[in-house]
Amino acid sequence: MLSQVYRSGFQTFNQHLLPWVRSTAVSRSHRVQPSAISHVRSWSNIPFITVPLSRTHGKSFAHRSELKHAKRIVVKLGSAVVTRGDECGLALGRLASIVEQVSVLQNQGREMMLVTSGAVAFGKQRLRHEILLSQSVRQALHSGQNQLKEMAIPVLEARACAAAGQSGLMALYEAMFTQYSICAAQILVTNLDFHDEQKRRNLNGTLHELLRMNIVPIVNTNDAVVPPAEPNSDLQGVNVISVKDNDSLAARLAVEMKTDLLIVLSDVEGLFDSPPGSDDAKLIDIFYPGDQQSVTFGTKSRVGMGGMEAKVKAALWALQGGTSVVIANGTHPKVSGHVITDIVEGKKVGTFFSEVKPAGPTIEQQGEMARSGGRMLATLEPEQRAEIIHHLADLLMDQRDEILLANKKDLEEAEGRLAAPLLKRLSLSTSKLNSLAIGLRQIAASSQDSVGRILRRTRIAKNLELEQVTVPIGVLLVIFESRPDCLPQVAALAIASGNGLLLKGGKEASHSNRFLHLLTQEALSIHGVKEAVQLVNTREEVEDLCRLDKMIDLIIPRGSSQLVRDIQKAAKGIPVMGHSEGICHMYVDSEASVDKVTRLVRDSKCEYPAACNALETLLIHRDLLRTPLFDQIIDMLRVEQVKIHAGPKFASYLTFSPSEVKSLRTEYGDLELCIEVVDSVQEAIDHIHKYGSSHTDVIVTENEKTAEFFLQHVDSACVFWNASTRFSDGYRFGLGAEVGISTSRIHARGPVGLEGLLTTKWLLRGQDHVVSDFSEHGNLKYLHENLPVPQRNTN
Repeated sequence: MLSQVYRSGFQTFNQHLLPWVRSTAVSRSHRVQPSAISHVRSWSNIPFITVPLSRTHGKSFAHRSELKHAKRIVVKLGSAVVTRGDECGLALGRLASIVEQVSVLQNQGREMMLVTSGAVAFGKQRLRHEILLSQSVRQALHSGQNQLKEMAIPVLEARACAAAGQSGLMALYEAMFTQYSICAAQILVTNLDFHDEQKRRNLNGTLHELLRMNIVPIVNTNDAVVPPAEPNSDLQGVNVISVKDNDSLAARLAVEMKTDLLIVLSDVEGLFDSPPGSDDAKLIDIFYPGDQQSVTFGTKSRVGMGGMEAKVKAALWALQGGTSVVIANGTHPKVSGHVITDIVEGKKVGTFFSEVKPAGPTIEQQGEMARSGGRMLATLEPEQRAEIIHHLADLLMDQRDEILLANKKDLEEAEGRLAAPLLKRLSLSTSKLNSLAIGLRQIAASSQDSVGRILRRTRIAKNLELEQVTVPIGVLLVIFESRPDCLPQVAALAIASGNGLLLKGGKEASHSNRFLHLLTQEALSIHGVKEAVQLVNTREEVEDLCRLDKMIDLIIPRGSSQLVRDIQKAAKGIPVMGHSEGICHMYVDSEASVDKVTRLVRDSKCEYPAACNALETLLIHRDLLRTPLFDQIIDMLRVEQVKIHAGPKFASYLTFSPSEVKSLRTEYGDLELCIEVVDSVQEAIDHIHKYGSSHTDVIVTENEKTAEFFLQHVDSACVFWNASTRFSDGYRFGLGAEVGISTSRIHARGPVGLEGLLTTKWLLRGQDHVVSDFSEHGNLKYLHENLPVPQRNTN
């Protein structure tokens, strides 16, 4: 049977590979069904030479974010991507994933082309079996299985392997693309097809006609007739056709076809500033023409002869011809399933080649500056850090006219684009700046002994003392929407705690943020630490920032619940401090004071309904229904124009009720309120635990025992008795300011001020102490004596 199977490439594929391909394609969760394709392209009556593109070709994209506009795309698959780890045969699972991604993009209305290796590897696999089966089977059976294993495989010539493998490779691609209702066509070329003008025109015409008919061209060098390559040992016993041939082929094809994007997939993440794997190697996010002099190229990949240097030369040649290029890893199991689509979506994957250098530093450079600047900041004396913050407060007052002018530009540009609550957050005023300056001076006063404060002292043994001291966390990334007043607040807290800071504000506040950042750097300059606080002005997506785990130690989002959820989802290996929702409750007990309730409800709900600490659900004891107190609450809410949503139990008590709430777990962020009825304080607590967000919850009662029971049993960051939910704020807590409110259970909880931006380290001072001295036969004993800790200065 085996002899018959390997005598036909198509028979081999159909009997053994096609069922696997079909099952793989059907089982993948992101399969595009033909019926679900929303953008089906019709054939054009326009001659193929003038098929219109989505943009004018001639200049490459300047930024990654523009790659989503790429219409015509070439994907080059290197030998290391296509072949298996044993270098004999194809990586079928990887190929199926690549075909799926290409099909998704093709069905979006893009024009996809593949430049692929793999014919030699596939042919080698077939010829090895053919040679084994051609030898004397009788002799092998007579001599036993061991001799069959030891039979020598002769050296296989690469061109013969290519000739034997081309048909099977194309059959494989054809079957895979068929699963997505896409037709593929094979084109074999040599250098002569580009150098001969007539052949070049023929090739160009063929490719354009295929693209016009919504067919994916699969292009490869005709390895069966090319000149032999230099012998090498990449594939054992096989002279491999150089990968460099396909790199240059992909670049030539991309320029010839006026392609928008060339994606080169290899077995490394992209281009590094030194050989990958070396200690100091860093992935280059964006590579510019002329930078190659500063790069040291390492060895080539496990298969092929081109290596990264050949890829860079081909990429620069294509870039010069107007085609954008990305070099990325197509073999990593965690990313290969979406690497192509991620690149087209503009995500930070691999190395992007660009002709446009940014005016300022890259985000990686800003991260390094924030790291080094933060370390210098931490070494300053407390009085020096306080002096910087006082100077920033003075600048807010001295430059308030310029600040308000910049803010006015933001408001004018946002008019009609932002909702009223967001416009309110965006707006600055003299009173807001005054409050900011007061808060900054509070931070300066509280920062005197923040960094380096001794928390614990222990005498381990004689002349061996241990200290636990406070230190900065490192580099903070704070992402905030709309509120420009957040910038000086967070900057002051970072300065006081000795942390480096990266700030990413919303574009709606760009003028305000830019001016406030200039004032911050002016204040930092008085002690030479200007670079400790960086404002990210590049076109980095938030998701890309959340992947910089080697330069960011903590992410603090400040904005909508959707923003926080998106960041928590996108952050890979970086802790996120914050809360995704502010579903705050107020429980009105049966023993509540009539005079207090309406004041507390009005302030909690109506004072600033867009705030995360605003009241969202009002729980009322059943005994209060149809009482004057209940009527006063409803009347006050009506006067304040608050829309009421009835909870299920509350609705059951009413003949004509307000609209029943869709979900008891809703943060309205507006003049809307859910009212629900409970039978006891325990039921109120159970409701809060089931539907709340562990942010801020309040009880209104005159019964101290009931209040204490509520305070001790509600598991939220902030729990109040007879006080508005709006007190959940760093400034109102006396923290000076806050970087946000945390509902997490690790490190910091509630309004996070200066203390929440510190961690600790251990300092051990000894005199030639070794652990063996404390063993059973040693001469020293552990003392573990607690030593007095210097008193904290609270003035």
